[in-house]
Amino acid sequence: MADQTHVLFVEDDDVIREATQLALERDGFAVTAMPDGLSGLEAFRANRPDIALLDVMVPGLDGVSLCRRIRDESTVPVIMLSARADAIDVVLGLEAGADDYVTKPFDGAVLVARIRAVLRRFGHAGGGDRADESGAAASGGVLTFGDLEIDTEGMEVRRAGQPVALTPTEMRLLLEFSAAPGTVLSRDKLLERVWDYGWGGDTRVVDVHVQRLRQKIGQDRIETVRGFGYKLKA
Repeated sequence: MADQTHVLFVEDDDVIREATQLALERDGFAVTAMPDGLSGLEAFRANRPDIALLDVMVPGLDGVSLCRRIRDESTVPVIMLSARADAIDVVLGLEAGADDYVTKPFDGAVLVARIRAVLRRFGHAGGGDRADESGAAASGGVLTFGDLEIDTEGMEVRRAGQPVALTPTEMRLLLEFSAAPGTVLSRDKLLERVWDYGWGGDTRVVDVHVQRLRQKIGQDRIETVRGFGYKLKA
């Protein structure tokens, strides 16, 4: 089990939980499956999984609240599962710190592909090679934009000299912007580069992550270009 990717799966529907667990285990994952949010939180703290799959509507502690609790303690990747593509569910989950979401009912192959895409991002949080070509003031792998410093080698960010805590997804998003300051990046391009989507994805994922990133590095640092996308102010 030590060599397997460990998945925490929180789902209250017995049939979905058991079927999904079996499907993930067939694909080589080690799975800890829990029926409610409180037992899910206990399992997270006890096992420290590599990724968490959280259903939004679970008893005891709902998936969004559980995601917030996990995010307070860890940057482990989180994928939310929702029974409907409801905008409120999606946005609440992403704002709580989730990295992606999948709508139920889902195809097992699609879920596995999404899990692997997230794990690839977290296993390779880089992007520094492109960042070195950004044209921003750089010293020893450090890019400087006003009071914002991005250490592309140490994967650290400082604002006015103070460390800024970013999740790996937020870091990858910032690296994409810093690689081409002043250049507009479309939502589709960001989905492809940051979320590793080889297919069309929900651009709300991008919008919420940009919003979260702005809260951490400065609201005016990333500019919205209506109808096109976003750009980092050079």
